[in-house]
Amino acid sequence: MHQKTIVVSLMVLSSLAPVSAFGADVKGMIISRTGETLIVKSAQGNVTVVLTESTTTKDDRGLFGLEKQQMSDVVLIPGLKVDVEGTSDDTGRVVAKTITVDGDDLETAEMVQSGLHPTAEQVAANVQTLAAHRGQLAAHNEQLGAHNEQLAAHKESIGDNRQNISANKQQIQENIKDIEEHTNRFTALSEYEVKGEATAKFDVGSAKISAQDQEELKKLAQTATGLTGYIIEVTGYADSRGSAAMNTKLSENRAKAVITFLMQQGNVPVRHIVAPGAMGEYGSTAPNETKAGQAENRRVVVKVLVNKG
Repeated sequence: MHQKTIVVSLMVLSSLAPVSAFGADVKGMIISRTGETLIVKSAQGNVTVVLTESTTTKDDRGLFGLEKQQMSDVVLIPGLKVDVEGTSDDTGRVVAKTITVDGDDLETAEMVQSGLHPTAEQVAANVQTLAAHRGQLAAHNEQLGAHNEQLAAHKESIGDNRQNISANKQQIQENIKDIEEHTNRFTALSEYEVKGEATAKFDVGSAKISAQDQEELKKLAQTATGLTGYIIEVTGYADSRGSAAMNTKLSENRAKAVITFLMQQGNVPVRHIVAPGAMGEYGSTAPNETKAGQAENRRVVVKVLVNKG
């Protein structure tokens, strides 16, 4: 009798446990990041994931051309889908050993974080497009009714219309899904408050940080390290000179230089840095038709963020 009671108790405890005591695998979307802690929304609910010095991130893109082990945590931004392998601790958190990201989803999350993904107005425009598709669907239905008398002569045309209707229905469903995903990403990003910001300017074709900007970056790093649960966001830009590919690469090099400086001179741990992306000539703040405007656009923007929660 005692043996049966023990077996039943163990079965109940195992069914209530959120993750295995020896290993844990979490799949979902990052909805929040605070320093070394991620909140991942999975099918089972929100899971707290802890980053450590031994945590590695698999990223096939090789962000900024940096060595993957060294810069593994910079890609972990809100809105990114991840597959976490690790172990659970005694509080139910998952201590991450390996985090795998999807390259295509990483690009989307980077653009959202950098402000270049569709904005709320564009999402509203998508809703209008959705309504237009529904109107087209109604119009096709009316056409089918109008052609009932000529059904025999227009069987091929009716078949084509039905294919168009099916295609429109599928597009509508895809638009709805896309709008929902974008809404979730915007909701996650709105949870952060900017505690400090600095902008480093660069000469034409250069990724060298000026002495003046180095001092500003050191001050920003001091501000950040005095906060609890901070993250530092680094985004590189370029002016419109040269090809788009060259400008993207140049903005990558500039962002890489700033990240390296923050780590080496500002003593900022890499697990506190997120890198939304290298934007190239996109996201300019001044007209590229003038030299003064081009100078404003050759920049790297650095922000210190703290989760509002």
